[in-house]
Amino acid sequence: MNPDFVPESADEEEAAAIVAAVSAHLAAEESEEEESVETWDGKRWAFAARTEAVTGRAVRPSDGTPTDAWTAAGRGDRL
Repeated sequence: MNPDFVPESADEEEAAAIVAAVSAHLAAEESEEEESVETWDGKRWAFAARTEAVTGRAVRPSDGTPTDAWTAAGRGDRL
């Protein structure tokens, strides 16, 4: 069985290398998609404690707040 992306002229070793490379690429792409979904779940109270220690005002991020802590801290006056 030869996948479409493996040329028919490839020997068994070349075919295995091509399949391994494509599989690794697809796995990395899938991993990036999973990592990009970051939320504040489990981090809201820690963020509030840090902002209170620095500013004297506890601020909890909402669902729409950027998940990057530096960006969220910059918007602390709007939270």
